[in-house]
Amino acid sequence: RPEGAAGRRERASEKEQLQGLNERFAGDWYRTRCARLHERAARSQEAVRASRREAGECRRQLQARLAEMESLRGAHQSLERQLQELEERHSAEAAGLQDTIGQLEDDLQNTKNEMARHLREYQDLLNVKMALDIEIAAYRKLLEGEETLFGMGSVGLSALNPIPNATYSFQPRGFSSSS
Repeated sequence: RPEGAAGRRERASEKEQLQGLNERFAGDWYRTRCARLHERAARSQEAVRASRREAGECRRQLQARLAEMESLRGAHQSLERQLQELEERHSAEAAGLQDTIGQLEDDLQNTKNEMARHLREYQDLLNVKMALDIEIAAYRKLLEGEETLFGMGSVGLSALNPIPNATYSFQPRGFSSSS
């Protein structure tokens, strides 16, 4: 079986060649695969670094927003307190103004009542004055009539009056109003 030994050798040689090819192919495949994995790992690491940088930036932005929010919350509370103080002050001022208006209305009513009383008193005094004017006019007529009577007689009124050029002056002793 020389063919058998030569065939075995040939097959063994082919097998060795195939094994060499397989080893080279496996080595190339392994190196290519490893290179791809290293490349992917490098990209993944860069992606992780980028994600970490982005996460850090997001944390900084979040902290800035939280600080801004706290600042705005404080400003809001301050404005709320100011608004409440203004409302309380406005309410107090409005109540004070209402009291002042009430007092002024009372004063106005009192003044109106007092003016009405003064007007009645003035009207009463005017009526008294008119009555006195009428009475004075009546006395003058009586006096003129007496002068005329005395003038006809032997003694004039001027002779009876010790004060020369005396003028008539009426001084009422008291007046009682019937109204």
